[in-house]
Amino acid sequence: MIPDAAPVYSAETNGLIVRVVVSYVPHQSQPPRQYVWAYMVEIENASARPMQLLSRRWIITDGQGRIEEVEGPGVVGEQPVIGPGEVYQYTSGCPLPTPTGSMVGTYRMRIEDGGFFDAAIPAFSLDLPGRIRTVN
Repeated sequence: MIPDAAPVYSAETNGLIVRVVVSYVPHQSQPPRQYVWAYMVEIENASARPMQLLSRRWIITDGQGRIEEVEGPGVVGEQPVIGPGEVYQYTSGCPLPTPTGSMVGTYRMRIEDGGFFDAAIPAFSLDLPGRIRTVN
């Protein structure tokens, strides 16, 4: 469940709602060389058809404008099928060499009838607590 007090980044594509909440992880960070964030993703199928998450594509930008693209099958080792009205959640992390950055991406989805689409993952900020948010 997404915490009530946290900023929520959200996007909807073809009845698939993707929500993201981000938190800085100080005990895994080593400033000024590395900063680590955890992000919790909630994927809700508000459509009438089951969908399977096949793969992900992330565009990660650090505070210096350097871009890294990450692609791969599923999320956290899974390719979940999300039925109508169901919610799938997972948590992952992102290290950066700067104290700020952003992420945005897509999930490749397969619909029960065999169709495919790319679901938007909303752009979200990776900022140290107390810093001004740079995205949304």
